[in-house]
Amino acid sequence: MVRLDEKEISFPDPELYDGHEGVVAFGGDLSVERIWFAYQLGIFPWYNPGEEILWWCPDPRFVLVPEELKVSKSMRKILNRNVFTFSENKNFREVIRNCQKANRKGQSGTWLSDELMNTFIQLHEYGLAKSIEVWQDEELVGGFYGLQIGNVFCGESMFATVSNASKAGFIHFVESHKNNIELIDCQSHTEHLESLGAKMIPKKEFLKILHENNERG
Repeated sequence: MVRLDEKEISFPDPELYDGHEGVVAFGGDLSVERIWFAYQLGIFPWYNPGEEILWWCPDPRFVLVPEELKVSKSMRKILNRNVFTFSENKNFREVIRNCQKANRKGQSGTWLSDELMNTFIQLHEYGLAKSIEVWQDEELVGGFYGLQIGNVFCGESMFATVSNASKAGFIHFVESHKNNIELIDCQSHTEHLESLGAKMIPKKEFLKILHENNERG
């Protein structure tokens, strides 16, 4: 595992480096420049606050191809009844704050530190990060955020305060962008996203798609 220099923004090539369980480096910082560079390489931070930053590029990678989205009959009924309404980039700060507060199965705390949250807010202000909001009776009840790299959307975190809100928001997002998003990076496996059609693909395949999109962008 490679220790990063805090002054120089660089990473080991994730295609050539197979770290322990997908960890390719540790250390460094959470600056806007480093985070943006990392995501363009297919690397993301995931660590416990108070500990050293770990940088990941797991193999295989959990992704969703928009054309392979699965929508259950019950979810389709909910969407058709217009239980929720949706928006993009209307309230990024509240979405990421709610993601930070959300309870995660098997986790006692949050990996989304204040420093990392502020970095993503800056990335949003630069037009590099986006949020998807889910509303019910004009109240924010769900949403998620991530980074857009070419035609690849790198999803970061989601939250819901009412049943099916985040799932409805994800479905709406995928169906609304199926013509301009080639792949959605879900990073690590969850049953929630697997039920919507997400699957594992080899790291090399993911990096090839990401790099092709980055070059076009």
